[in-house]
Amino acid sequence: MSKPKTLSIDLETFSSVDIGKAGVFKYVESPDFEVLLFAYSCDYGPVNLCDLVLGDVIPDEVVEWLYDPEVEKTAFNAAFERTCLTKHFNRYCPPEEWSCTMILAAQCGLPMSLAGVGAALKLPEDKVKMKEGKDLIRYFCCPCRPTKSNGGRTRNMPDNSPEKWQVFCQYNIRDVETENTIRKMLLKWRPDYTEQRLWSLDQRMNDKGVRIDRQLAENAIKIGDQYREELLTKCKRLTGLENPNSTAQIKEWLQEQEGVEVLSLNKKEIANVYSSLSADATKEVLTLREEFSKSSNKKYEAFIRSACNDDHVRGTFQFYGAGTGRWAGRLVQLQNLPHDSLPDLDDARTLAKLGDEADFECMYPKVQSALSALIRTVIIPEEGQRLIVADYSAIEARVIAFISGEEWRVKAFAENKDIYCESASRAFKVPVVKHGINHELRAKGKIIELACGYGGGVGAMKNFGADKMGMTEEEMADLVAKWRENSPHIVALWKSLEESAIRCIKRGRPTISTVGSIRFDLEDGVLWMTLPSGRRIAYWGAAMGQDKWGRPSLTYMTQNQTTKKWERAETFGGKLVENCVQATSRDVLKEALFHLDAAGYDVRATVHDEVIITARPDQTLEEAIALMCKGAPWMEGLPLNADGYYCSSYRKD
Repeated sequence: MSKPKTLSIDLETFSSVDIGKAGVFKYVESPDFEVLLFAYSCDYGPVNLCDLVLGDVIPDEVVEWLYDPEVEKTAFNAAFERTCLTKHFNRYCPPEEWSCTMILAAQCGLPMSLAGVGAALKLPEDKVKMKEGKDLIRYFCCPCRPTKSNGGRTRNMPDNSPEKWQVFCQYNIRDVETENTIRKMLLKWRPDYTEQRLWSLDQRMNDKGVRIDRQLAENAIKIGDQYREELLTKCKRLTGLENPNSTAQIKEWLQEQEGVEVLSLNKKEIANVYSSLSADATKEVLTLREEFSKSSNKKYEAFIRSACNDDHVRGTFQFYGAGTGRWAGRLVQLQNLPHDSLPDLDDARTLAKLGDEADFECMYPKVQSALSALIRTVIIPEEGQRLIVADYSAIEARVIAFISGEEWRVKAFAENKDIYCESASRAFKVPVVKHGINHELRAKGKIIELACGYGGGVGAMKNFGADKMGMTEEEMADLVAKWRENSPHIVALWKSLEESAIRCIKRGRPTISTVGSIRFDLEDGVLWMTLPSGRRIAYWGAAMGQDKWGRPSLTYMTQNQTTKKWERAETFGGKLVENCVQATSRDVLKEALFHLDAAGYDVRATVHDEVIITARPDQTLEEAIALMCKGAPWMEGLPLNADGYYCSSYRKD
């Protein structure tokens, strides 16, 4: 057989580790991990199957192609195949030689599941993922519970159900066929080589992972469990309830004690509930319950559950996890860690690491809150190194000023002025200086900036806490109006992008927005927005519809993040601007990662607009920041600024 240009691959594997909870790197590290089936196709031709359980071997020439840089290896979620084959052959699979069809689908605005993409593309029945797959994977790929009826076995093998095994083999073959069909349909929209380069960098970042302080994580769990048990016991004594953690039981108890019906005990309502209580005992119970309900231990448990034997947590980032191209978190969810607000963080960390709950509670009476503040510090540098943490300053505000051409904002950033002070100064028509004159207005300026940039009004102001600062709706409405008056180019950008997108859909030909020069193209029902970087983001199935008031509206197909259903959604000018700005901010970070990597800086994580580097003693924060702000030709005129710090464990400065 001649050497193919493309080798499409799908694996079926076994491991006793739960891949959904622990991730693929912990999954393959299990002593019982093995590859069961290896299906492959050369240049999108017929699929061949190697049944490794029943004695087949992967042909030598196929193994040779797996490590031939001239042969492009593809898979749907290629990170899984790469990691499993690295373990199987005990030989690293360089991501530069691989291409992921799941990522290609995401770049086209499609779901990140093989079944979801097949359904979205309306593939024929014989080309979509087989529905029997989930049951077959549970049967052959996961341990089973020993029972009398199955002879006490803990794993199902082919001879336990030859009929199912045959279907399982067909399922493996079908996955390759489906991936090939999808890939051939989408290749015409494949992004340029820089996105493949970034994906490869992402894969190496996930392969290396972040190093954790296992002792700290384990002892934090121990302290948290002991403290929670103390609070539960105290709460049981005060209430007489069997389970004071039960929302239903607590609601009933509160009604009996206070004579008021409590509708909700969620985070948003708890303060209102507390203020309505009269008795000290009920207030104490609610305070206790709020404290032991905090989920700080869950993050620590996630670190331990997914940590490999060398104390590294790998695979925590999903490339192109959002439609704008930004990363999403996996396993530990590093993008969603609580802030570390303890003034003596290092002392608290040292004490928690010792694991004595009584000593820790003596110093930090609100144990769960203190443990929450320490979660970030579980991440540590490699031996003999230090962490460099650096992030961009107000990156989205800078990008929207750059794209819209709002000159006073661009100038303010170029002169390193505080945008929240500048915004407040224009809104209130008085000078506002951080830590200086009228400094108390800066907080309002921050809310105005966060709420108004993408077309938000009074509702957005409330979402960012304007009402909790004592602002009335009239004051909020006035501030929104003033913000828009002071930012006419941004307001024009909302309208320009929406009108340009609608014209493109109606006329079926390319359009360019009059503000920001963002280009729209309509290709086979996909609306593409071309960013200043040249990258495109997709709106699948874009069409004109009607909003709830019967007015024309721009719609497209997307996966509902709550229900996971593929459905039609509306968008508008402010949202298009938000997409554009966030996607462009991601591309700024992309250039930074290229510069840092080329200079030898070992980036282990990206959290929003921040990079976490495990650095040698000779590598400096100053150089890292300079590299982050180096930019690229397409960024000319974008006033970048970044800041950072050294630390011996991850934290917020």
